[in-house]
Amino acid sequence: MEKVIVHETAPVTLIGGGEVAVSDLREALSLAPMLIAADGGADRALYLGSQPRAVIGDFDSISEQARSTLSQSLLHLVAEQETTDFDKALRAIQAPLVLAIGFLGARLDHQLAALHVLAQPHVPPCILIGANEVVIHVVEPLEVDLEPGAVVSLFPLSVVTGRSQGLEWPVDGLVLSPMTRIGTSNRATGPIRIETDGPGLLAILPRHSLGMVIAAMLARRSRLETAQQIP
Repeated sequence: MEKVIVHETAPVTLIGGGEVAVSDLREALSLAPMLIAADGGADRALYLGSQPRAVIGDFDSISEQARSTLSQSLLHLVAEQETTDFDKALRAIQAPLVLAIGFLGARLDHQLAALHVLAQPHVPPCILIGANEVVIHVVEPLEVDLEPGAVVSLFPLSVVTGRSQGLEWPVDGLVLSPMTRIGTSNRATGPIRIETDGPGLLAILPRHSLGMVIAAMLARRSRLETAQQIP
């Protein structure tokens, strides 16, 4: 069982060592004020003028300067080398939602690794925030009030089926697979609803929909928790 390092009842921001604009960090922190860093993300956070409340990783990326700047109590070493620092950090966070910045952009192999991690069975749902898009793993039905014409790309990392409403090209009855059929550059006709019959489908939505995606994911979580409390 993974050790939980961060316990929060509100969404948290997780920063990686990739490309991050100061405006991205400010927006994320306005929505999820607690900042956690994945290894070298600590350097990125300090460079942008913010201090993480915890740093999680195998510490092969964080600089000695960052380590000496931060209190040792904030540094949480996860020594195994089988997973990425993004994966390590997500598994160590208990929160209703994680906003992840600094994992898209720059190196392509790092971006692919981040998408792979996003599709893994982590406890906290996560939104990957890029310069122009946000990416989520569609585990529960996703309902977002998009404007007509908004680009909605659906990318399967495994074989998956599902249903949709509000897409110009519905996915009902289709078998999506990374080797055969993907759903790049679909378009919304208005509010959308996407649900799947299993894990593995990533939804890529416009960056400006971030607030709506957060609201939808938190509302869904709240409804599920309320339903679980009803005898």
